[in-house]
Amino acid sequence: MKKTLIAMSAAALLLTGCGNDNEVGDVSLGLFTLKDIKINTFVDPQVPGVTCHVASVEANLSLADPSDSSVSCRQTGPITPAMIAAIDKSKSGEVIFKKSKSVFFKNMKIRRIYDAETQTLLYVSYSTKETTGSFKHSLSAVPLWGTEAYRIAVPAPTAQ
Repeated sequence: MKKTLIAMSAAALLLTGCGNDNEVGDVSLGLFTLKDIKINTFVDPQVPGVTCHVASVEANLSLADPSDSSVSCRQTGPITPAMIAAIDKSKSGEVIFKKSKSVFFKNMKIRRIYDAETQTLLYVSYSTKETTGSFKHSLSAVPLWGTEAYRIAVPAPTAQ
């Protein structure tokens, strides 16, 4: 049991340095803390005209990072009708980003949901583990207005 715990701790320490190739910011939370706010960027894999930035707290030398995170997504390139046609349009959408926050199966995920009525892409960031009675989450919206993918509503024909 003790060897397993030591091996898991060593693996966690090794993995904390991995996967930072998309890190664009690192904000220290103070001199007397081992926690930092890490800011990562990623492009939506199916809608490459959308770039998201995720800010989350990471605790160095800890087996579990805090669940707090924030997401902000913006249009940074063309969004075409073909891109929108290819995405999951179910109410639960699809996970497009996942980051481990603990060796104990806690993850931060970002899910894309399409709101057809307002023609908006919604990006929700959330933790998969409950923390102090609530699940931490954040929401960002990217309207399709002004893109090739925006569909103008066709008025209903009038009776004559």
